Amino acid sequence: MEPQPAFNSSEPKEKTILKLKLNTDPRWVDIASKNIEDILVDHAYCEQKAASTGISLIVKYPDKTRLVDELTALVAEEWAHFERVLLELRKRGYELGPQRRDEYVVQLLTHVRRGDHRDRQLMDMLLVSALIEARSCERFKLLWQHIPDPDLSKFYYELMVSEAAHFVAYVDLAKEYRAPQEVEARLQELLKIEGEIITSLPVRDDRMH
Repeated sequence: MEPQPAFNSSEPKEKTILKLKLNTDPRWVDIASKNIEDILVDHAYCEQKAASTGISLIVKYPDKTRLVDELTALVAEEWAHFERVLLELRKRGYELGPQRRDEYVVQLLTHVRRGDHRDRQLMDMLLVSALIEARSCERFKLLWQHIPDPDLSKFYYELMVSEAAHFVAYVDLAKEYRAPQEVEARLQELLKIEGEIITSLPVRDDRMH
């Protein structure tokens, strides 16, 4: 029996969970599905960087017990995702290829308040990480629903569920170290910024974001 979605995939419910202000341009999935080698290569590096971000947070905040424990598990899952994407590349005779600059992530990270209060900076990093997971989840959903390759469709369904859980985990962690009201207010600010970034970037056939 095929697994069922962990959440209702209707747009209102998805927006409640992921809270994104702007949907992906529908042209993206059409052009991405025709250029799956570049998409898989970029996706592999996205998973690698997600694992690296988790490790960096653990190293920077070793005194945060819950953060260390939860991100240790998340890092292991992200690296397992990297290995799975690598396998999909190998199955199709593709190489990993060079890393590409992720302009979406670069722009989001400029809104982390550096040199600010230590826990406030942590909150920003956790929320930016949450937004990256949310956008990835939304794009995995598009690939699951529309990509013509049935194996990749199933693959992206499974990763979609994981990314939704990661979004929730990062937001919950932020609320562990800052007041929930402050976290929600900052999340709304960053969601607006994220939507503006998505609007400003070109629709590319070789990038996951």
